[in-house]
Amino acid sequence: MRRFVFLFVLLTVACGFQIPSRAESRFVHQDGKFLVDGAGHKVQLRGTNLGNWLVTEGYMFRFEGGPQSTREIEAMVNELIGPTAATKFWHDYRDAYVTRKDIDFIAKQGFNTIRIPFHYRYFVPGDDEGFALIDRVVEWAKADGLYVVLDMHAAPGGQTGANIDDSWGYPWLYEDEDSQLLAADIWKRIAEHYRNNATVIGYDLLNEPIPHYPKLAQYNSKLEPVYKKLAAAVRSVDKNHVLILGGAQWDGNFSVFGPPFDKNMMYTFHKYWMPPTEDAVKPYVEFRDKYNVPIWMGESGENTDEWITKFRMVLDQDQISWTFWPYKKMEANSALVSFNKPEHWDEIVTYAARHAGMGDTEKSVAARPSLEDSRAAFQDLLVKVRFENAKVNDGYLKALGAEVK
Repeated sequence: MRRFVFLFVLLTVACGFQIPSRAESRFVHQDGKFLVDGAGHKVQLRGTNLGNWLVTEGYMFRFEGGPQSTREIEAMVNELIGPTAATKFWHDYRDAYVTRKDIDFIAKQGFNTIRIPFHYRYFVPGDDEGFALIDRVVEWAKADGLYVVLDMHAAPGGQTGANIDDSWGYPWLYEDEDSQLLAADIWKRIAEHYRNNATVIGYDLLNEPIPHYPKLAQYNSKLEPVYKKLAAAVRSVDKNHVLILGGAQWDGNFSVFGPPFDKNMMYTFHKYWMPPTEDAVKPYVEFRDKYNVPIWMGESGENTDEWITKFRMVLDQDQISWTFWPYKKMEANSALVSFNKPEHWDEIVTYAARHAGMGDTEKSVAARPSLEDSRAAFQDLLVKVRFENAKVNDGYLKALGAEVK
């Protein structure tokens, strides 16, 4: 028997076949320019982002001119309905925003991947809510044949300094060693939890690091060293999953990268509001060819169905994986599904736009909606966000090449 196995190995090597490792036999992994599954079949990611779930953004609640970051939004909700009621509301919101019906719907349309943006705070030691929420989505995804990518959208200290990472107005992650250590510890904790889960493809280590603001370009040289720290933390407990690195300047600038430093990596770029032509992806295709690594368009969208159709076709033509943004949104066609404004929501939006600081409390009290209307609005939001009350945007689905079902 040993002799037979030895001869088989010699034959397969001589013929140029690769024997999958123990990890590769179950997990999606890098194979040159593409991802492949355990059987060696190429995997092209086609999916959506569960935005505004574990990291909230003001524009997705129609708070134009008002609070935009998670902490700003939560502070306003505390003011409007009280901190105790607000804590319960947000817990119920996270339960209602993504349910089994949402995941079933995504799979039914023919997509194969969901990207889950998360706030680091849900994974600090002592808080397991993040695992409870994501575990159930991963189980639903497994049952539906979907892959999952985990995305640290809001990192300790902030990787952007803008509203999307819930930071303090500056990308302190690159200046603060403690923040880097915490980010590494959280990724290690996540990787240890999912290291044997083949439904999870990999870890998007930092979402859209370093904006295009000229004064922040000084941090470009620090990005890859931070990535290496996070990668080392993951690899200390998990050899199975793909490490995913986004470029500087909102994931757009790959010139900050040297050669790949791990054997199981993918690089991700985001593209919004540009002509949907081949030129938009050319630098990333060239990077893929130069380093023989997979690339993935992790976010795009927020545009017309026509624009999304054209860009999706460019990506497909170049065999680039993609997950468009977002899955769900309030009163918008640029999402797979949308939901109506809750009752009294216009009052909330008006208050958000003229929201004053604590130095103008008298003006804020005079302008605020009634407590009854505020509480009714947020309770109705919990109803409106549920899948069974949402509207399916057929045009958006068709733009992504889905067969509307």
